[in-house]
Amino acid sequence: MKLTINGTIRDAFASTLEELLSELEYEGDWLATALNGELVHRGDRPQCQLAEGDRIEILSPMKGG
Repeated sequence: MKLTINGTIRDAFASTLEELLSELEYEGDWLATALNGELVHRGDRPQCQLAEGDRIEILSPMKGG
């Protein structure tokens, strides 16, 4: 299905947000995620179903200043 991930349209096979993070090789408990503008808590990612056209934002902390 086609998803917009961090502003870029991409094809994905995942059906949940947790599967998508794995598919994209994002790791770590420190990630922040949002689906269609709504924050998705870490514990809700396994049940968070994705649908064609969803917008996902994945944020990770950066080093530096």
